[in-house]
Amino acid sequence: MNRLTLLRFTPLLLALALPGLASAADYAVQPGASKLGFTSSFQGQSFDGTFGSWTAAISYDAAKLASSKFDVEVDLASAKTGDSDRDGALPGADFFNVAKFPKAHFVTTGFRQNGAQVIADGNLTLRGVTKPVSLNVTFKPQGNGATLDVTGSVKRLDFGVGGGEYADTSVIGADVKVTAHLVLTAK
Repeated sequence: MNRLTLLRFTPLLLALALPGLASAADYAVQPGASKLGFTSSFQGQSFDGTFGSWTAAISYDAAKLASSKFDVEVDLASAKTGDSDRDGALPGADFFNVAKFPKAHFVTTGFRQNGAQVIADGNLTLRGVTKPVSLNVTFKPQGNGATLDVTGSVKRLDFGVGGGEYADTSVIGADVKVTAHLVLTAK
């Protein structure tokens, strides 16, 4: 193919390539209908908690995973479990240490398919420690929006949560299950 022919086909090639480079759709989270929670155990008894204050920037398209992204910031002082002793201890230096580390931050580094399951790989920063975390993603388009459900697990001691005298995993479970149910509206 000579140079002149190539120049004539360049606009056509660009037009064909650009839709593949399109970004994922941006969504606004509806906070009143959405929930960010966690489950752990204390002395063999499971307990649930929620975070009342958090933000999430969601850009997602199941057909364009390479351009999808989650960026979530959590106000750790907003953790509530329904137990006043536990709720009083969580913000303290032994657990979240909100005086020094008021926020947790998760940002995706990529998405991948594992059979029918979509996995969001990313980095979680908690108590000044950043570690990779993978989360299962279920995205369901609905009208002018969608629901997004996310589940995963983190090892609390990897981030120094409940370390020291609280490091005994027979008293406080080692794994913390993270769950989110987000109701989204297209921007």
